Amino acid sequence: MAEIVLSSAYLAPVEYYSEIAKAEAVYIESFEFYHKQTYRNRCHIAAANGSMTLSIPVEKACTDKIVIRDVRISGHNDWQIQHWRSIESAYNSTPFFEYYKDELIPYYEKKWTYLFDFNQELQAKILELLDIQTLIQQTNEYKGKLDDTFLDLRETIHPKRGNQHFSGQPYYQVFDQRFGFLSNLSIIDLLFNMGNESILTLINNSTLKIK
Repeated sequence: MAEIVLSSAYLAPVEYYSEIAKAEAVYIESFEFYHKQTYRNRCHIAAANGSMTLSIPVEKACTDKIVIRDVRISGHNDWQIQHWRSIESAYNSTPFFEYYKDELIPYYEKKWTYLFDFNQELQAKILELLDIQTLIQQTNEYKGKLDDTFLDLRETIHPKRGNQHFSGQPYYQVFDQRFGFLSNLSIIDLLFNMGNESILTLINNSTLKIK
């Protein structure tokens, strides 16, 4: 067990929640500068044609360096409608979509100003559905280097960098006969396919970082 620090993430991948499930406590970095093309504003789901990326549009800042909590969601398109339609199309035939959909729809109906707030509220609901009791807190300042009491995973879980310590234990997926097992997709892929057994997959996923 360990105390870990993670970046904010939109419907983060299985690996992210596997770390949370096995951690003693989790701190979400809330004072870092925003990084583009990361899980902070995107996720990957299993659609009929394979892996699909859902990306939340954010407003362009007047500077390249903007603190993650200050990043505003763009209101110039119907991203919430588009994302929910994609999620529904991808998972409406999974065993647990009907069971969980009403818990998640409200997050795609309410208008959000800040990306960080949306991510945190949605994450809290996902943790509730997974029945994960790990203590989640936010950082109160930015530290480039953390002391040895924390495990720094802020940049470890990244869509363009695989983690050699994460095996991605296979579980049932609706499209697995077509594409084979797609590893480390968004947590909703696991949740909709495996329901209340999702927590077992998270705990059993192989990782060498947390003992």
